[in-house]
Amino acid sequence: MGLWFTEKQTENFGITMKIDRTYHTEQTDFQKLDMVETAEWGNMLLLDDMVMTTEKDEFVYHEMVAHVPLFTHPNPKHVLVVGGGDGGVIREVLKHKSVEKAVLVDIDGKVIEYSKKYLPSIAGKLDDPRVEVRVADGFMHIAESEKAYDVIMVDSTEPVGPAVNLFTKGFYAGISNALKDDGILVAQTDNPWFKADLIQQVFHDVAEIFPVTRLYTANIPTYPSGLWTFTLGSKIHDPLKVKEDRFFELDTKYYTKSLHFASFALPKFVEDLTKK
Repeated sequence: MGLWFTEKQTENFGITMKIDRTYHTEQTDFQKLDMVETAEWGNMLLLDDMVMTTEKDEFVYHEMVAHVPLFTHPNPKHVLVVGGGDGGVIREVLKHKSVEKAVLVDIDGKVIEYSKKYLPSIAGKLDDPRVEVRVADGFMHIAESEKAYDVIMVDSTEPVGPAVNLFTKGFYAGISNALKDDGILVAQTDNPWFKADLIQQVFHDVAEIFPVTRLYTANIPTYPSGLWTFTLGSKIHDPLKVKEDRFFELDTKYYTKSLHFASFALPKFVEDLTKK
């Protein structure tokens, strides 16, 4: 039969995959970490028995977190990634030549360590000279920063354990303070099938702080339900009003100029979550 792993996404639903090999398992200071090889998705990182990233479909999430805000901002130079110790968002951020410095702040250094070892195609840019890696609390880093960043991306786990504070209105207010006067926030905000209340709460919290707030989606097959949302908050720049000459060719597998706009076209039941 072989070894099979099931992520129980709700009390009544899960996703199952065949495991060919377990590379490493550890209870870190913050969470349970497993690095495994799967038959279908290649190497995979699990945190607290939840799929964080896989070699086969990681590009969707990382491209959509990074490129939507970076093309929306006219000249992003200083970028912060909160969480994201696997390095995938950083890899995509560095594709924008305007970026002078990208700071990664992840609370769990073990995620960074084992991603470098077992997910080199994802974490391979963490040693780039434009990157500063800090093993620290992203919530505290935000609180200690003021008008330091053009774009801040929150690449967190689901709102459990050390990530709970990364889904609060106070955190988003802190991000606004840490952003420059034309700064942009993007946060992953889970899926609308099982976490509708979370999306609704985050969207309205962000909308009370940022004049421009948009929800967009992507298809990520190994994440709960496959339909994933991201919430963008912007002080000035609207992702739906990016001018044609702002776009340039990138080496991507999912994100395109057309998809940049299309991702904001929401199914009605998802759009309803953005209304009061």
